[in-house]
Amino acid sequence: MAKSVPAIILAAGASSRLGQPKSLVQWQGETLVGRAVRLLKQSNCSPIVVVTRSDLQIDVMLSCPDSTIVVNPNPEHGRTGSLQVGLISLISELGRTPRRVLVSPVDRCGWTVETVSRLLEYNENTSPMPSGHPLLLCEIEKILSLPKDASLRDSIEINRIQAPGEHMNIDTPADLEALQ
Repeated sequence: MAKSVPAIILAAGASSRLGQPKSLVQWQGETLVGRAVRLLKQSNCSPIVVVTRSDLQIDVMLSCPDSTIVVNPNPEHGRTGSLQVGLISLISELGRTPRRVLVSPVDRCGWTVETVSRLLEYNENTSPMPSGHPLLLCEIEKILSLPKDASLRDSIEINRIQAPGEHMNIDTPADLEALQ
């Protein structure tokens, strides 16, 4: 069996446009964060780290008992800061810097196990089209050195590949309605 790849789920956003925590949105009988953890486990990802905000920590823990939950103390600094919190947790858990890490924002939920399988064929920063997520990241040290509010898209080169999945982004009540 292939060696497992660690994964990080980014679930620390304020969800101000949606009006409720995205990670706890129910879709097809499970929360978005629980779905992401399940799909990553099915994809042989391990360990799985979920980065959330302090006020969601307990609810996310209850939704994802088979993952490591870490709190970003400053989620308002942006996704790269949350990613760095997750990477530091992974490095601590593994005792080394991983060569590759799968990363998925909790609100980008149009990917499948097949999407992950296709991504894991690569050894460079890679994003699936059309879903756009999850991302396979390989420049871990570079990502750790970025400012917390840096745009990852503008900071690293990302290979784009065709893979199963669909583009979905849950940001507004209208997006949530379309999901149902």
